[in-house]
Amino acid sequence: MPKILFLEAGVSAGEALLRAAHDLGADAWVATHEEMYAQYPPETRALVTGTVRPDFTDPATALEELTAFCRRTGIDGVLACWEFLTPLAARLADRLGLPGHDAALAPACRNKRLMAEAFTAYGVPAPRTVSAPDADTLARRVAAAALTYPLVVKPAENAASIGVRVVASPGDLPEAVALAGAETVKLPHGIALEPTLLAQEYAHGEEFSVETVVARGAIHHLAVTEKFTTRGAVRAETGHTVPADLAPPARTTLLDAASRAVSALGLRDGLAHTEIKLDARGRASVLETGARPPGDGIMELVERATGVDMARTAVQVALGRASDLAPTRAGAAAVRFLTAPHAGTLLAVDGLPATGPGLAVTLTKQPGDHLADPTDNLQRIGRVAVHGATAAEVNETARKALAAIRITVGP
Repeated sequence: MPKILFLEAGVSAGEALLRAAHDLGADAWVATHEEMYAQYPPETRALVTGTVRPDFTDPATALEELTAFCRRTGIDGVLACWEFLTPLAARLADRLGLPGHDAALAPACRNKRLMAEAFTAYGVPAPRTVSAPDADTLARRVAAAALTYPLVVKPAENAASIGVRVVASPGDLPEAVALAGAETVKLPHGIALEPTLLAQEYAHGEEFSVETVVARGAIHHLAVTEKFTTRGAVRAETGHTVPADLAPPARTTLLDAASRAVSALGLRDGLAHTEIKLDARGRASVLETGARPPGDGIMELVERATGVDMARTAVQVALGRASDLAPTRAGAAAVRFLTAPHAGTLLAVDGLPATGPGLAVTLTKQPGDHLADPTDNLQRIGRVAVHGATAAEVNETARKALAAIRITVGP
């Protein structure tokens, strides 16, 4: 029976990946820590063969600990569920001679400063980017590079739109820098985040993502996802639709940009999630590529729309197995997230649509719960999931459902 090691499965994609391993007849081991593992739901823990508890605060030590564990246990594949551990997963797979990404380029898959440098070197269409340790230096480098406002200010290492802000003028830089630098350690594992600040050209246009499988260096794009975000200074993601309703030339442009980004980062074996904007003139601009499973339930949307199980594919690729990536259906699926208008106490959620075939509603917060300001992807109170025959159909169903929902927040 093959054995696969998951680096922290206590995330949104973790249970799907563990279940895929179980269905494929593989033993699933998880690298985590005691307090985190205690929070796994019982149905998730039931899929775990055993755990190992490395010191993730020290990547070099963790690599040695996990290498010894994998050799002792006979691990046949390594897969990072949590994106903050993707560099460690690449180094571990390389050390063990198992399928994985280019270990030398692994830091650029997580660190957006290094990612921007790799994109520039490889000629990937992407926003021009400058980096700096503080607001004053960032302002000088923005001016020296002749970047024009609006700009996007973000931390070099974070996720879920945390610390990201659209800046309209130089006077807004200090506040944006303070937000970008607010989180220096990533919980629950205490991983230190590089404090470098980034300022990027603002990419105009509509936002999409490309969901990709790379197996032995061969790139297979599974779907293009249409992304929905808030407007204004803060850009949190509010929903996704698979497939994006695109003309063939636009789809080709997005897929080409994603291929170039994946190649620039040395991705060889695993899933990739590339976020891209497409402007009114049909020009693509790659915002970032993650060497990881997509979050926000996008794997479920891809399966609903195409029949391809991304979690199963990820496990197969990690184990060096062949995977059938041919679509078995031609449908569409969407998710829309419910967010409160402002911070406060959730009083009520009214007007929820009746659920049934093709529509499901899930609330993750209940009346009485305290809500933070909806400035990133972590401040959601629920979701509406839809599937149907076409993107236009599911988008309209989701639009009507959201229009009827009323969220009441008190002090």
